[in-house]
Amino acid sequence: MIELYHCPDARSFRALWTLEEMGLPYQLHLLPFPPRVRAPEYLKINPLGTIPALIDGGTFMTESAAIIEYLTTRYGPSHLAVPQDDPNYGAWLNWLHFGEATLTFPQTLVLRYRSFEPGRADKAADDYARWFLARLKHVDRALADGEWLCAGRFTGADISVGYALLLANHLKLLETASPAIGAYWERLKARPAFQAAKRAQKVDLAEALST
Repeated sequence: MIELYHCPDARSFRALWTLEEMGLPYQLHLLPFPPRVRAPEYLKINPLGTIPALIDGGTFMTESAAIIEYLTTRYGPSHLAVPQDDPNYGAWLNWLHFGEATLTFPQTLVLRYRSFEPGRADKAADDYARWFLARLKHVDRALADGEWLCAGRFTGADISVGYALLLANHLKLLETASPAIGAYWERLKARPAFQAAKRAQKVDLAEALST
């Protein structure tokens, strides 16, 4: 059975959401955040101390966008994946990685300097918040063509970018987002698998950080 090590609303939410969308059986290990500090025994599982960690037989993975691609292709065919012979395949891969590399990375710095180390680098946090919002406009442009990012349907690309919006919502960065982004976020939250993933993790990021 697939095992997933997860912290509430961390990047591992991408994997958890994907597992729920696909209806795959899994064992969820809930950890406090950050696990390398609050659950040092986790370092025996993942020496990096990062989340997620996914174990599937002999396969071990720690990159959340790659886990989406792995699950949707390894256990496909799946509506979450776009096949290689589809004209939208390149766009699908690009959005998978855009969600992490372009949209989530700057927010981790905002989270660090606003939530964990306030007062240390306020200007850097503000700069990276603006950086994120500038790149969010690319999502806005894509939504002009439909409700989802590519292939005319909900895919793993929407999970990858959707997690970035989940984090942005926590950081209150969506308050100035466009109506199209706001409507997209509402569609994502309404998905039964998104809601099932939220229930599985028991608490959200705000609650996890307050304990």
